[in-house]
Amino acid sequence: MRNTKLTDPSNPAADTPGFTSQRRRPTHRHDVVIVGAGAAGIATASSLLARSPDLDIAVIDPADTHYYQPGWTMVGAGVFHPETTARPISSVLPANVKWFKAAVTHFEPAENLVILDGSRAVEYRQLVVCPGLKLDWNAIDGLVDTLGRNGVTSNYRYDLAPYTWKLTQQLERGRALFTQPPMPIKCAGAPQKAMYLACDHWRRSGRLQHIGVEFRNAGAALFGVADYVPALMQYVERYGIALNFGSTLSAVDGDAKMARFTHTLADGSKQTFETGFDMLHAVPPQKAPDFIRDSALADAAGWLDVDQATLRHKRHENIFGLGDATNTSNAKTAAAARKQAPVVAHNVLAALGAARGLATYDGYGSCPLTVERGKIVLAEFLYGGKVAPTFPAWLIDGRRPSRLAWLLKERILPPLYWRGMLKGREWLANPQLAD
Repeated sequence: MRNTKLTDPSNPAADTPGFTSQRRRPTHRHDVVIVGAGAAGIATASSLLARSPDLDIAVIDPADTHYYQPGWTMVGAGVFHPETTARPISSVLPANVKWFKAAVTHFEPAENLVILDGSRAVEYRQLVVCPGLKLDWNAIDGLVDTLGRNGVTSNYRYDLAPYTWKLTQQLERGRALFTQPPMPIKCAGAPQKAMYLACDHWRRSGRLQHIGVEFRNAGAALFGVADYVPALMQYVERYGIALNFGSTLSAVDGDAKMARFTHTLADGSKQTFETGFDMLHAVPPQKAPDFIRDSALADAAGWLDVDQATLRHKRHENIFGLGDATNTSNAKTAAAARKQAPVVAHNVLAALGAARGLATYDGYGSCPLTVERGKIVLAEFLYGGKVAPTFPAWLIDGRRPSRLAWLLKERILPPLYWRGMLKGREWLANPQLAD
Protein backbone atom coordinates (compact mmCIF):
# COMPACT_ATOMS: atom_id res chain seq x y z
CA MET A 1 0.00 0.00 0.00
CA ARG A 2 1.66 3.21 -1.13
CA ASN A 3 1.59 6.38 0.93
CA THR A 4 -1.61 5.35 2.72
CA LYS A 5 -2.89 7.54 5.53
CA LEU A 6 -4.10 5.41 8.39
CA THR A 7 -7.29 6.13 10.28
CA ASP A 8 -8.58 4.58 13.47
CA PRO A 9 -12.03 5.93 14.39
CA SER A 10 -12.21 3.49 17.28
CA ASN A 11 -9.27 5.21 18.96
CA PRO A 12 -9.90 8.96 19.20
CA ALA A 13 -7.18 9.26 21.84
CA ALA A 14 -4.62 8.64 19.09
CA ASP A 15 -5.19 12.19 17.90
CA THR A 16 -4.84 13.66 21.39
CA PRO A 17 -1.72 15.81 21.89
CA GLY A 18 0.66 14.14 24.26
CA PHE A 19 -0.75 10.67 23.62
CA THR A 20 1.85 8.04 24.53
CA SER A 21 4.26 6.84 21.86
CA GLN A 22 3.32 3.21 22.52
CA ARG A 23 0.02 3.83 20.71
CA ARG A 24 1.09 6.60 18.35
CA ARG A 25 -0.88 6.57 15.11
CA PRO A 26 1.31 6.71 11.98
CA THR A 27 0.44 9.19 9.27
CA HIS A 28 2.02 7.06 6.54
CA ARG A 29 2.98 3.43 6.06
CA HIS A 30 5.55 2.02 3.62
CA ASP A 31 7.20 -1.31 2.97
CA VAL A 32 10.68 0.22 3.16
CA VAL A 33 11.65 3.51 4.77
CA ILE A 34 15.14 4.90 4.11
CA VAL A 35 16.55 7.60 6.37
CA GLY A 36 19.02 9.69 4.35
CA ALA A 37 19.15 10.78 0.71
CA GLY A 38 22.92 10.78 0.38
CA ALA A 39 24.96 8.37 -1.70
CA ALA A 40 24.05 5.36 0.45
CA GLY A 41 20.33 6.12 0.68
CA ILE A 42 19.64 6.84 -2.98
CA ALA A 43 21.82 3.94 -4.14
CA THR A 44 19.92 1.59 -1.84
CA ALA A 45 16.54 2.84 -3.04
CA SER A 46 17.59 2.39 -6.67
CA SER A 47 19.05 -1.06 -6.03
CA LEU A 48 15.81 -2.12 -4.34
CA LEU A 49 13.73 -0.88 -7.26
CA ALA A 50 16.03 -2.56 -9.78
CA ARG A 51 15.15 -5.85 -8.08
CA SER A 52 11.51 -5.10 -7.21
CA PRO A 53 10.10 -2.23 -9.34
CA ASP A 54 6.75 -2.09 -7.52
CA LEU A 55 8.23 -1.92 -4.02
CA ASP A 56 6.73 0.82 -1.83
CA ILE A 57 9.66 2.97 -0.66
CA ALA A 58 9.88 6.26 1.22
CA VAL A 59 13.04 8.32 1.70
CA ILE A 60 13.40 10.84 4.54
CA ASP A 61 15.81 13.77 4.24
CA PRO A 62 15.39 17.49 5.04
CA ALA A 63 18.00 18.73 2.55
CA ASP A 64 17.37 20.30 -0.84
CA THR A 65 20.67 19.33 -2.48
CA HIS A 66 22.52 16.10 -3.08
CA TYR A 67 26.32 16.43 -3.26
CA TYR A 68 29.00 14.35 -4.95
CA GLN A 69 31.36 14.86 -2.05
CA PRO A 70 34.34 12.94 -3.52
CA GLY A 71 34.57 15.77 -6.05
CA TRP A 72 35.33 18.45 -3.46
CA THR A 73 39.02 17.53 -3.34
CA MET A 74 39.14 18.29 -7.06
CA VAL A 75 37.24 21.55 -6.57
CA GLY A 76 39.83 22.55 -3.97
CA ALA A 77 42.54 22.02 -6.59
CA GLY A 78 40.81 23.91 -9.39
CA VAL A 79 40.10 20.73 -11.39
CA PHE A 80 36.29 20.58 -10.99
CA HIS A 81 33.81 23.44 -10.91
CA PRO A 82 31.81 23.26 -7.66
CA GLU A 83 28.42 23.24 -9.38
CA THR A 84 29.26 19.92 -11.07
CA THR A 85 29.20 18.27 -7.62
CA ALA A 86 25.66 19.37 -6.66
CA ARG A 87 22.18 18.48 -7.91
CA PRO A 88 18.68 18.91 -6.44
CA ILE A 89 17.62 15.86 -4.44
CA SER A 90 14.40 15.84 -6.44
CA SER A 91 16.41 15.20 -9.60
CA VAL A 92 18.32 12.18 -8.29
CA LEU A 93 15.61 10.38 -6.32
CA PRO A 94 13.92 7.53 -8.20
CA ALA A 95 10.65 8.82 -9.63
CA ASN A 96 8.35 6.41 -7.79
CA VAL A 97 9.83 6.94 -4.32
CA LYS A 98 7.95 9.00 -1.74
CA TRP A 99 10.13 11.80 -0.35
CA PHE A 100 9.55 13.18 3.13
CA LYS A 101 11.45 16.48 3.20
CA ALA A 102 11.78 16.46 6.96
CA ALA A 103 14.19 15.75 9.78
CA VAL A 104 14.03 12.64 11.93
CA THR A 105 13.65 13.38 15.63
CA HIS A 106 13.74 9.81 16.95
CA PHE A 107 12.96 6.15 16.36
CA GLU A 108 10.43 3.85 17.99
CA PRO A 109 11.67 0.43 16.84
CA ALA A 110 9.24 -1.52 19.03
CA GLU A 111 6.40 0.11 17.08
CA ASN A 112 8.22 0.13 13.69
CA LEU A 113 7.98 3.93 13.57
CA VAL A 114 10.21 6.80 12.51
CA ILE A 115 9.16 10.11 14.08
CA LEU A 116 9.66 13.28 12.04
CA ASP A 117 9.71 16.91 13.06
CA GLY A 118 6.16 18.07 13.58
CA SER A 119 5.48 14.75 15.36
CA ARG A 120 4.54 12.93 12.18
CA ALA A 121 5.04 9.16 12.43
CA VAL A 122 6.01 6.95 9.48
CA GLU A 123 5.53 3.22 9.84
CA TYR A 124 7.77 0.70 8.09
CA ARG A 125 8.08 -3.01 7.50
CA GLN A 126 11.82 -2.64 6.88
CA LEU A 127 13.94 0.36 7.87
CA VAL A 128 17.25 1.40 6.27
CA VAL A 129 19.27 4.01 8.20
CA CYS A 130 22.03 5.92 6.38
CA PRO A 131 22.03 9.60 7.40
CA GLY A 132 25.77 10.21 7.00
CA LEU A 133 28.00 11.95 9.53
CA LYS A 134 27.78 15.08 11.62
CA LEU A 135 30.78 17.36 11.07
CA ASP A 136 31.36 18.96 14.45
CA TRP A 137 32.82 22.33 13.42
CA ASN A 138 32.03 23.79 16.85
CA ALA A 139 34.35 21.27 18.55
CA ILE A 140 37.31 23.45 17.50
CA ASP A 141 37.15 26.77 19.34
CA GLY A 142 36.95 29.76 17.02
CA LEU A 143 36.87 27.74 13.81
CA VAL A 144 33.29 28.54 12.77
CA ASP A 145 33.93 32.28 13.15
CA THR A 146 36.83 32.28 10.71
CA LEU A 147 35.97 29.65 8.10
CA GLY A 148 36.13 31.11 4.62
CA ARG A 149 38.34 34.03 5.60
CA ASN A 150 41.70 34.78 7.25
CA GLY A 151 43.25 31.96 5.24
CA VAL A 152 41.13 29.26 6.93
CA THR A 153 39.39 26.75 4.69
CA SER A 154 38.22 23.14 4.37
CA ASN A 155 37.41 20.84 1.46
CA TYR A 156 34.85 19.17 3.71
CA ARG A 157 32.30 21.88 2.84
CA TYR A 158 30.87 22.62 -0.60
CA ASP A 159 31.06 26.39 -0.16
CA LEU A 160 34.64 26.33 1.16
CA ALA A 161 36.37 24.08 -1.39
CA PRO A 162 36.63 26.97 -3.93
CA TYR A 163 38.29 29.05 -1.20
CA THR A 164 40.93 26.31 -0.83
CA TRP A 165 41.84 26.77 -4.48
CA LYS A 166 41.83 30.56 -4.12
CA LEU A 167 44.22 30.38 -1.17
CA THR A 168 46.47 27.90 -2.97
CA GLN A 169 46.76 30.24 -5.93
CA GLN A 170 47.37 33.33 -3.81
CA LEU A 171 49.90 32.03 -1.27
CA GLU A 172 53.41 33.13 -2.24
CA ARG A 173 55.29 32.32 0.96
CA GLY A 174 54.70 31.50 4.61
CA ARG A 175 53.31 28.53 6.53
CA ALA A 176 50.55 26.20 5.36
CA LEU A 177 48.98 23.86 7.92
CA PHE A 178 46.88 20.85 7.01
CA THR A 179 45.09 19.04 9.84
CA GLN A 180 43.39 15.72 10.43
CA PRO A 181 41.21 15.02 13.51
CA PRO A 182 40.90 11.75 15.42
CA MET A 183 39.35 8.87 13.53
CA PRO A 184 36.82 7.93 12.36
CA ILE A 185 36.22 10.50 9.66
CA LYS A 186 34.83 10.20 6.17
CA CYS A 187 37.40 9.80 3.43
CA ALA A 188 40.38 9.63 5.76
CA GLY A 189 42.72 10.44 2.89
CA ALA A 190 41.03 13.76 2.05
CA PRO A 191 43.05 15.93 4.46
CA GLN A 192 46.35 14.89 2.87
CA LYS A 193 44.93 14.88 -0.66
CA ALA A 194 44.27 18.60 -0.28
CA MET A 195 47.85 19.05 0.91
CA TYR A 196 49.49 17.13 -1.94
CA LEU A 197 47.54 19.00 -4.62
CA ALA A 198 48.38 22.36 -3.05
CA CYS A 199 52.06 21.40 -2.83
CA ASP A 200 52.06 20.27 -6.43
CA HIS A 201 50.67 23.64 -7.52
CA TRP A 202 53.30 25.49 -5.49
CA ARG A 203 56.03 23.27 -6.91
CA ARG A 204 54.92 23.85 -10.50
CA SER A 205 54.73 27.61 -9.93
CA GLY A 206 58.18 27.76 -8.27
CA ARG A 207 56.90 28.76 -4.83
CA LEU A 208 57.17 25.58 -2.80
CA GLN A 209 60.65 26.41 -1.46
CA HIS A 210 59.18 29.55 0.12
CA ILE A 211 56.28 27.76 1.84
CA GLY A 212 56.61 25.62 4.95
CA VAL A 213 54.05 22.83 4.78
CA GLU A 214 53.02 20.89 7.88
CA PHE A 215 50.65 17.94 8.23
CA ARG A 216 49.29 17.75 11.76
CA ASN A 217 47.50 14.43 12.20
CA ALA A 218 45.79 13.34 15.41
CA GLY A 219 46.55 9.72 14.49
CA ALA A 220 49.78 7.78 14.63
CA ALA A 221 50.28 6.95 10.94
CA LEU A 222 50.14 8.66 7.57
CA PHE A 223 47.56 6.18 6.25
CA GLY A 224 45.72 3.27 7.83
CA VAL A 225 46.81 0.63 5.28
CA ALA A 226 50.58 0.20 5.43
CA ASP A 227 50.96 -1.00 1.82
CA TYR A 228 50.28 2.49 0.51
CA VAL A 229 52.48 4.44 2.92
CA PRO A 230 55.80 4.11 0.99
CA ALA A 231 54.33 5.79 -2.12
CA LEU A 232 52.85 8.57 0.00
CA MET A 233 56.12 9.09 1.86
CA GLN A 234 57.88 9.70 -1.46
CA TYR A 235 55.62 12.70 -1.97
CA VAL A 236 55.98 13.87 1.62
CA GLU A 237 59.72 13.97 1.02
CA ARG A 238 59.43 15.50 -2.46
CA TYR A 239 57.34 18.36 -1.12
CA GLY A 240 59.35 18.78 2.09
CA ILE A 241 56.30 18.27 4.31
CA ALA A 242 56.83 18.21 8.07
CA LEU A 243 54.81 15.38 9.62
CA ASN A 244 53.42 15.75 13.13
CA PHE A 245 51.48 12.81 14.56
CA GLY A 246 49.38 12.84 17.72
CA SER A 247 48.60 16.50 17.04
CA THR A 248 44.96 17.64 17.24
CA LEU A 249 43.68 21.09 16.25
CA SER A 250 41.78 22.47 19.26
CA ALA A 251 41.35 26.21 18.57
CA VAL A 252 41.81 28.84 15.86
CA ASP A 253 42.24 32.60 16.13
CA GLY A 254 41.66 33.66 12.55
CA ASP A 255 42.35 37.36 13.03
CA ALA A 256 45.70 36.64 14.66
CA LYS A 257 46.34 33.70 12.30
CA MET A 258 47.20 31.41 15.19
CA ALA A 259 46.24 27.76 15.64
CA ARG A 260 46.29 25.86 18.91
CA PHE A 261 47.06 22.15 18.97
CA THR A 262 46.91 19.49 21.66
CA HIS A 263 49.81 17.09 21.31
CA THR A 264 49.76 13.59 22.81
CA LEU A 265 53.17 12.52 24.11
CA ALA A 266 54.59 8.99 24.16
CA ASP A 267 53.64 8.53 27.83
CA GLY A 268 50.03 9.50 27.11
CA SER A 269 50.26 12.96 28.63
CA LYS A 270 49.17 15.99 26.63
CA GLN A 271 50.59 19.41 26.02
CA THR A 272 49.16 22.45 24.26
CA PHE A 273 51.03 24.77 21.94
CA GLU A 274 50.26 27.46 19.39
CA THR A 275 51.68 28.13 15.95
CA GLY A 276 51.07 30.75 13.32
CA PHE A 277 49.83 30.10 9.79
CA ASP A 278 49.21 31.82 6.49
CA MET A 279 46.90 29.08 5.24
CA LEU A 280 45.04 26.54 7.34
CA HIS A 281 43.10 23.59 5.91
CA ALA A 282 41.01 22.40 8.85
CA VAL A 283 39.05 19.16 9.17
CA PRO A 284 36.53 18.92 12.03
CA PRO A 285 35.92 15.93 14.30
CA GLN A 286 33.07 13.74 13.03
CA LYS A 287 30.42 11.59 14.66
CA ALA A 288 27.01 10.11 14.05
CA PRO A 289 24.10 12.58 13.94
CA ASP A 290 22.49 13.41 17.27
CA PHE A 291 19.26 11.53 16.51
CA ILE A 292 21.33 8.38 15.98
CA ARG A 293 23.61 8.80 18.98
CA ASP A 294 20.66 9.45 21.29
CA SER A 295 18.58 6.54 19.99
CA ALA A 296 18.04 2.88 20.84
CA LEU A 297 19.78 2.03 17.57
CA ALA A 298 23.23 3.22 18.71
CA ASP A 299 26.09 1.33 20.29
CA ALA A 300 27.91 2.60 23.36
CA ALA A 301 30.00 4.96 21.23
CA GLY A 302 26.98 6.44 19.47
CA TRP A 303 27.28 4.68 16.11
CA LEU A 304 24.53 2.71 14.39
CA ASP A 305 25.00 -0.82 15.72
CA VAL A 306 24.99 -3.26 12.78
CA ASP A 307 26.52 -6.60 11.87
CA GLN A 308 29.56 -5.79 9.74
CA ALA A 309 28.79 -8.51 7.17
CA THR A 310 25.00 -8.45 6.68
CA LEU A 311 24.58 -4.79 7.79
CA ARG A 312 21.48 -5.83 9.75
CA HIS A 313 21.00 -4.14 13.12
CA LYS A 314 22.26 -6.32 15.95
CA ARG A 315 19.08 -5.97 18.04
CA HIS A 316 16.30 -5.12 15.58
CA GLU A 317 15.90 -7.62 12.76
CA ASN A 318 13.91 -5.35 10.43
CA ILE A 319 16.47 -2.52 10.54
CA PHE A 320 19.57 -2.22 8.36
CA GLY A 321 22.28 0.42 8.27
CA LEU A 322 24.98 1.47 5.86
CA GLY A 323 27.19 4.41 5.03
CA ASP A 324 29.14 6.64 7.36
CA ALA A 325 26.94 6.43 10.49
CA THR A 326 27.48 2.72 11.15
CA ASN A 327 29.98 1.13 13.52
CA THR A 328 31.52 -1.11 10.85
CA SER A 329 35.30 -0.83 10.65
CA ASN A 330 35.55 -0.10 6.92
CA ALA A 331 36.72 3.23 5.51
CA LYS A 332 33.88 5.75 5.35
CA THR A 333 33.90 6.43 1.61
CA ALA A 334 31.45 6.60 -1.29
CA ALA A 335 33.13 3.49 -2.66
CA ALA A 336 32.13 1.62 0.50
CA ALA A 337 28.53 2.79 0.17
CA ARG A 338 28.51 1.64 -3.47
CA LYS A 339 29.35 -1.89 -2.32
CA GLN A 340 27.07 -1.80 0.72
CA ALA A 341 23.90 -0.66 -1.05
CA PRO A 342 23.35 -3.86 -3.08
CA VAL A 343 23.99 -5.95 0.05
CA VAL A 344 21.32 -4.07 1.99
CA ALA A 345 18.92 -4.13 -0.97
CA HIS A 346 19.18 -7.90 -1.26
CA ASN A 347 18.88 -8.50 2.48
CA VAL A 348 15.87 -6.20 2.83
CA LEU A 349 14.09 -8.09 0.07
CA ALA A 350 15.05 -11.39 1.70
CA ALA A 351 13.51 -10.14 4.93
CA LEU A 352 10.34 -9.27 3.00
CA GLY A 353 10.28 -12.76 1.50
CA ALA A 354 11.11 -11.55 -2.00
CA ALA A 355 14.68 -12.92 -2.23
CA ARG A 356 16.64 -15.91 -0.98
CA GLY A 357 19.86 -16.10 0.96
CA LEU A 358 21.88 -13.44 2.74
CA ALA A 359 24.28 -11.08 1.04
CA THR A 360 27.49 -10.06 2.82
CA TYR A 361 29.74 -7.03 2.70
CA ASP A 362 33.50 -7.64 2.86
CA GLY A 363 34.55 -4.19 4.06
CA TYR A 364 35.62 -2.87 0.66
CA GLY A 365 36.68 0.76 0.61
CA SER A 366 38.64 2.87 -1.81
CA CYS A 367 40.59 6.10 -1.47
CA PRO A 368 42.07 7.65 -4.63
CA LEU A 369 44.96 9.59 -3.09
CA THR A 370 45.66 12.56 -5.36
CA VAL A 371 49.41 12.92 -4.84
CA GLU A 372 49.90 15.37 -7.71
CA ARG A 373 47.84 16.81 -10.53
CA GLY A 374 47.65 13.94 -13.00
CA LYS A 375 48.66 11.08 -10.66
CA ILE A 376 46.87 9.07 -8.01
CA VAL A 377 47.79 6.32 -5.55
CA LEU A 378 44.65 4.18 -5.75
CA ALA A 379 44.15 2.58 -2.34
CA GLU A 380 41.62 -0.27 -2.26
CA PHE A 381 41.19 -2.55 0.71
CA LEU A 382 38.85 -4.77 2.73
CA TYR A 383 38.24 -5.28 6.44
CA GLY A 384 41.50 -5.61 8.28
CA GLY A 385 43.40 -3.55 5.72
CA LYS A 386 43.68 -6.39 3.21
CA VAL A 387 44.64 -4.90 -0.17
CA ALA A 388 41.90 -5.62 -2.75
CA PRO A 389 42.68 -4.11 -6.17
CA THR A 390 39.92 -3.91 -8.75
CA PHE A 391 42.34 -3.82 -11.67
CA PRO A 392 45.34 -6.03 -12.51
CA ALA A 393 48.70 -4.56 -11.50
CA TRP A 394 49.80 -4.20 -15.12
CA LEU A 395 46.92 -1.77 -15.64
CA ILE A 396 46.80 0.10 -12.30
CA ASP A 397 49.19 -0.78 -9.50
CA GLY A 398 47.51 0.88 -6.55
CA ARG A 399 50.76 1.04 -4.58
CA ARG A 400 52.34 3.35 -7.15
CA PRO A 401 51.22 6.73 -8.47
CA SER A 402 49.28 6.25 -11.68
CA ARG A 403 48.07 8.51 -14.49
CA LEU A 404 45.37 6.02 -15.37
CA ALA A 405 44.06 6.17 -11.79
CA TRP A 406 43.85 9.97 -12.17
CA LEU A 407 41.83 9.50 -15.36
CA LEU A 408 39.54 7.17 -13.41
CA LYS A 409 39.02 9.80 -10.70
CA GLU A 410 38.62 12.74 -13.07
CA ARG A 411 36.65 11.25 -15.96
CA ILE A 412 35.13 7.89 -15.01
CA LEU A 413 34.02 8.03 -11.39
CA PRO A 414 31.71 11.09 -11.60
CA PRO A 415 29.48 9.62 -14.35
CA LEU A 416 29.72 6.21 -12.67
CA TYR A 417 28.30 7.89 -9.56
CA TRP A 418 25.51 9.92 -11.17
CA ARG A 419 24.48 7.46 -13.90
CA GLY A 420 25.46 4.19 -12.31
CA MET A 421 25.47 4.03 -8.52
CA LEU A 422 22.53 6.39 -8.01
CA LYS A 423 20.53 4.59 -10.72
CA GLY A 424 20.88 1.12 -9.24
CA ARG A 425 23.40 -0.10 -11.79
CA GLU A 426 25.73 -2.31 -9.79
CA TRP A 427 28.77 -2.45 -12.06
CA LEU A 428 31.53 -4.27 -10.15
CA ALA A 429 29.31 -4.16 -7.06
CA ASN A 430 27.15 -7.29 -7.25
CA PRO A 431 26.55 -8.58 -3.74
CA GLN A 432 28.13 -11.81 -2.51
CA LEU A 433 25.72 -14.39 -1.09
CA ALA A 434 26.70 -16.28 2.04
CA ASP A 435 27.16 -20.03 1.71
